[in-house]
Amino acid sequence: QVRLVESGGGLVQAGGSLRLSCAASGSIFSTNDMTWYRQTPGKQRELVAVISSGGSTNYPDSVKGRFTISRDNAKNTVWLQMNSLKPEDTAVYYCNAKIRTEPSRGHYDYWGQGTQVTVSS
Repeated sequence: QVRLVESGGGLVQAGGSLRLSCAASGSIFSTNDMTWYRQTPGKQRELVAVISSGGSTNYPDSVKGRFTISRDNAKNTVWLQMNSLKPEDTAVYYCNAKIRTEPSRGHYDYWGQGTQVTVSS
């Protein structure tokens, strides 16, 4: 059983910062990409940031230069530092990790429960 637990969401004024955390626990053999997504009502889930096991990162233009993703492989934890927040960043943020639970198995997607980020203008 693998579990992803997110924390760090909340209410912040425009221009402020928040740091989200996501810790994976359970029967984990290895972890591949770790990704943050966000979703607002009526819209599709949007990729916000992704980091490979080797530390390579990628961001969409909407957050590039403002958000930074990082991870600690030994702790199976990923963070999302969000600076210069805008009202349009308001969403539920989800953590995703591609995890292998046994050497003979492939990497499967696991999701956190989501954490609300609200940016007021």
